[in-house]
Amino acid sequence: MKKWMVLLMTAVLAGGVFAAEGWETDFDKAKAKAKAENKHILIDFSGSDWCGWCIKLDKEVFQKQDFKDYAKEKLVLMLADFPRDKSGQSKALQKQNESLSKEFNVRGFPTVFILGPDGKTVGKTGYQAGGPKAYVEHIKKIIADAK
Repeated sequence: MKKWMVLLMTAVLAGGVFAAEGWETDFDKAKAKAKAENKHILIDFSGSDWCGWCIKLDKEVFQKQDFKDYAKEKLVLMLADFPRDKSGQSKALQKQNESLSKEFNVRGFPTVFILGPDGKTVGKTGYQAGGPKAYVEHIKKIIADAK
């Protein structure tokens, strides 16, 4: 139990539970990595500790190995989180996320944007039923349709 609490606190201090599993929280770093590795960026605008659909998307898709395998090869994952408990976020991170929310005109959660390696928006989506394989295919279609 104590080991689990240490891992959870490490994740919170790193910027959120997602961040502990390969999710970037710094948008500038995500853009630089995407450009350097020629990968698309997936930005998840989430209310990780209160939004039921965000939690469902995370559990049904983002935490599954099929999604993780695809993402590791093809995506830079970026979390713009808007938790009710902001104690694990710095003021700078909160400011960045608010700015991104306005820039991308986010109106609800979860909102997922796909950006090209150049940082330009390719598409927008949210929760999709069907699990990780269906979600990966959905993302592939968004990217293919933008070409």
